Amino acid sequence: MAQLPSGDRTIIGERGKSLSGGQKARINLARCMYRRADIYLLDDPLSAVDSKVGKHLFEECIKGFLKDKMCLLVTHQVKYAKEADNIIVMKDGRIVEAGTYNELNSNGVDFLKLVQVNLTDDDDDDDQQEHVVKSPENSQVVQPITGGDYDEVEDTEQLATGSIKAATYISYLKAGGLLFGWLIILPAFILTQTSMNVCDYFLSNWVNSLQEIDEFNQTEITEENDVLYVYGGIISTIIVFGIGHSVLFFIFAMRISVKLHDMTFEKISNATMGFFNENPVGRILNRFSKDMGIIDNYIPLVFSEFIEIILMLFGAMILSVVVNVWLLIPSLGLILTFYAIRIVYLETSRSVKRIEGITRSPIFTHLTSSVHGLSTIRAFLAENNLVHEFDDVQDHHSSAWYLFISASVAFGFWLDIIANIFISSVIVIILLISEESRGGDVGLVVTQYVSLAGVLQWGMRQLSELENNMTSVERVLEYNNVPLEPTRELVSELPKTWPEQGKITFKNVSMKYSKNSEPILKDLDFSVYPGEKIGLVGRTGAGKTSSTLALFQLYDITGSILIDDVDTTKIPLEKLRSKLSVIPQDPVLFTGSIRQNLDPFNEYPDDVLWNALEEVELKDSIDETSGLSMNVSEGGCNFSVGQRQLVCLARAIIRNQKILIMDEATANVDPYTDNLIQQTIRRTFSNSTVLTIAHRLHTIMDASRVMVLIPEKLSNLIIHTNY
Repeated sequence: MAQLPSGDRTIIGERGKSLSGGQKARINLARCMYRRADIYLLDDPLSAVDSKVGKHLFEECIKGFLKDKMCLLVTHQVKYAKEADNIIVMKDGRIVEAGTYNELNSNGVDFLKLVQVNLTDDDDDDDQQEHVVKSPENSQVVQPITGGDYDEVEDTEQLATGSIKAATYISYLKAGGLLFGWLIILPAFILTQTSMNVCDYFLSNWVNSLQEIDEFNQTEITEENDVLYVYGGIISTIIVFGIGHSVLFFIFAMRISVKLHDMTFEKISNATMGFFNENPVGRILNRFSKDMGIIDNYIPLVFSEFIEIILMLFGAMILSVVVNVWLLIPSLGLILTFYAIRIVYLETSRSVKRIEGITRSPIFTHLTSSVHGLSTIRAFLAENNLVHEFDDVQDHHSSAWYLFISASVAFGFWLDIIANIFISSVIVIILLISEESRGGDVGLVVTQYVSLAGVLQWGMRQLSELENNMTSVERVLEYNNVPLEPTRELVSELPKTWPEQGKITFKNVSMKYSKNSEPILKDLDFSVYPGEKIGLVGRTGAGKTSSTLALFQLYDITGSILIDDVDTTKIPLEKLRSKLSVIPQDPVLFTGSIRQNLDPFNEYPDDVLWNALEEVELKDSIDETSGLSMNVSEGGCNFSVGQRQLVCLARAIIRNQKILIMDEATANVDPYTDNLIQQTIRRTFSNSTVLTIAHRLHTIMDASRVMVLIPEKLSNLIIHTNY
């Protein structure tokens, strides 16, 4: 707690992204202790910490704090078994031995071999001061974490202010093609509306002509038949143009949706790691779900209706002015009044709509986190707490949504009142001014202005809805400005076999997780020679994992990193990362087949993949009927942690690169799997450079050198020791 900027109130981010594996393990154990239960189930909580801390946790927490409690400790570190009251040895899901330590010892079961392996580790751990140069990192003084990417307050989503900028509309239209929009779609809308206005005007003249025809005129029937043919032709034209402009606009809207989605996805795919640290998954999902849903479903409908309404407005005004120019006065008055009300309404609704969009993100984040941590939530009976938290974030969103709906209803209410007043004034003007008006003209004016009032009212609503929904376009376009990983071009062509040796040189390398955070690496300077096996150790926050992140250049660095004397800061990132292999502490498997997980780009034949699986002793575990097509469930949940780690090792064997990074790869596996991984690496990567981050000494027993990273105020002091 002393290491964290705000103690127990420090924001650690989604899924504890700001914490190391050891810190997460200790916080989980502390949460378990805090529960004060009668029975404690501990699923290997000591594997993620070093031997010294593990011994402290076992003595003080498990044996001390829980001395009067029933405790079931699941562990592969059987060095703690001799302290247990009873020991259960399991194999293939069955209990093979049970009893006290002395009973198992006297029976001479296989358990003893495991105990001896770990006792050797204990002896080595006790003697580690003789092998590693003494340094401040071994002291009990609590030092501040220099590289932790913590926040004292939660990183909130930025809220835009003011009206939607013209650039947002232009970007939206450009996504569908401005040329296609203005030269094809807009004329199609205009032709459709012109046909409708011609139809209304033709119908008015028809009524006027019928009014003036002498009732004994025998040509009426013949002329009426001709008029019907013309009228039918106009209606057919309206249908053709109407279907045509709808199809064209549908194509236009589809092009916009696809372009915006693909453009945003491409930006996210090439964003820096800092972007994902600052933006929780719920915030990103909000953009691709709700905001993209509005762009797909609502904006095209509102946009097309808005264009139709504008054209209908102009058409109605032109027809009315043709009948009586004085009718232009109430029309202009209605437009100005509606627009004034719209300005007042948008000042509120636009901001409320933005708040509604932002308050939606915590709902996605909360649901995602709850699903991932469901077993922990149930184990600690925290359902009610999580329900209350969800209710809080849902209430914030519902409040904004309710306020938006209320503002929309109030806006529509005032538009209805003003529209009724307008229609009444038009009828009064017709009665007072047009004493000898013809029936067709009066009918045309009344129908046009009744429709004009409704159209203008609906148009103002749609114009307001358009601007409100354009906040989704605004939010999606924000991701087009995310910081991207640098695009580099090779100055000179690299050999296909690069790197041939695996030599690594860090020269004055510094790195930050974000622009506002403290550097986690400061002027790092060291060399790793070809084929060396390097052990990398140090306290939490010393920069062990960060050093490997710098090698992959997942964050911006200063200084230079050379591989085989080639400056990697000047070569394309894809090229660099494709030449490095990593086995992480938390093995990652993707939904799909075993083949897709081993060889995602389909570069290797089946026999290479089977050989790699045989190397890691997974060949027999793969379903014989499915083979390499065997399905991998989400997160690899149909594989054990050890099996997932072995799949990652097989992936590295297949690529067979000259540089391999192991980031505490054996921290969460049993001794047998640990030993299998170590032997496979010694055999397969004997000529490769291997960097091993570890907190258990036996993991780096074969290291040619051990590098101890010490967090200092000015630099990361590295002590090289021959092991």
